[in-house]
Amino acid sequence: MLLRFILFLTLGWALSLGLLQQLLGQRLERAQMQQLGRNLAEVIKLSQMVLERFPPALVAELSGLPLATNIKFAGNQQGNRDRELRLELCKQLRHCPEVRPNKSGEAGVWVELLSPLEPVWLYVALPSNRWWPPDPMLASYSLISGTVIAGALFLLLEVQRPLHRLENALGRVGLEQRPAPLPKEGAVEVQRLSGRFNSMLARLEASETERATMLAGIAHDLKSPITRLRLRLAVESASPQAQADLDALERITGQFLLFAGGGQGEQKILLPLNELIGELSARYDDKYLELFLQPLQALVQPVALSRALANLIDNALCYGAPPLVIQLIKEGSMVLISITDQGNGICQSEREQALMPFHRLDSSRSGSGHCGLGLAIASRVAELHGGKLEFRDPPDGGFSVCLLLSEDLS
Repeated sequence: MLLRFILFLTLGWALSLGLLQQLLGQRLERAQMQQLGRNLAEVIKLSQMVLERFPPALVAELSGLPLATNIKFAGNQQGNRDRELRLELCKQLRHCPEVRPNKSGEAGVWVELLSPLEPVWLYVALPSNRWWPPDPMLASYSLISGTVIAGALFLLLEVQRPLHRLENALGRVGLEQRPAPLPKEGAVEVQRLSGRFNSMLARLEASETERATMLAGIAHDLKSPITRLRLRLAVESASPQAQADLDALERITGQFLLFAGGGQGEQKILLPLNELIGELSARYDDKYLELFLQPLQALVQPVALSRALANLIDNALCYGAPPLVIQLIKEGSMVLISITDQGNGICQSEREQALMPFHRLDSSRSGSGHCGLGLAIASRVAELHGGKLEFRDPPDGGFSVCLLLSEDLS
């Protein structure tokens, strides 16, 4: 962690230094040339006054100034800094002196001095325009801004990004069969959170496996005696009540198997929902159902969705009052499948409890073959399709159970 922070600090300092060089480097260089022009103008004034009485060689020997005569220049190509220095000298002096670049390789220029006998040139060394070593002021500013940039990058990459990944993973718990464990990255505290999240996933997976195994085992063990009882009832005469009890046992077994499987392993298929609902409704008597279906397609798990809709239709026929109105429409960004009966429905205070597995309402305990899993299965199927299950009270009366499926899957 310390090495990563040092790396962020180094990168932040280098980045801020480069940006400051781009933004302020030219201004600092221009300020240096202006200061050099003002100082050089004073030297030129004094040198020209002395050259009126003494020869250039004597002036150079006494003052130590690099003066030269009889210099020949090839062309008059000037750089940006040469032109800036000449413009500054023109502001400070009464005349504009000639400024010629030095061709010997050193960074400098020759400035012409006014002399009564012959042209005299003064050599002036120019400050280096290299980026390294940087200007002390720029280096100080870059250290401050680089520390801020490094801190921001560290928080973003080592804290914010792992926390955002953890938030997304928490949102997927319960919607995916087996969410992938999170890598232990980022700050130490974030790594601890990721480790605890992975431990939670392991415990949830073990609990879900144990629950599914238990339910599937119970349902599987019941199937054999139910089959034997059905064969005996077919051979021997039995009362209609015994046949109804057997159908109830078989229905409960099927609900257990469906709830244990969950439908999470089924692949999604793009198909017309209106045809799926129409085929499912064909199993029931036409006088009990009314269909209002728009031609809509969606990417769904057909087996799981069909079983969920069958559970809702059976519940409506058992506890509600006919006719049942099945509607398929688009509602905003969702696909809505509603099943409306003409009964009293579930009271507002018990609707949240009705979605709990194995929870049966008082009014439903006399039903045949119901174990409190129908609405829980339908709610789980809706969540697997990016939606939810809702209870609604239509304005015309009755009670509606609605499956909302995400349109993003279509």
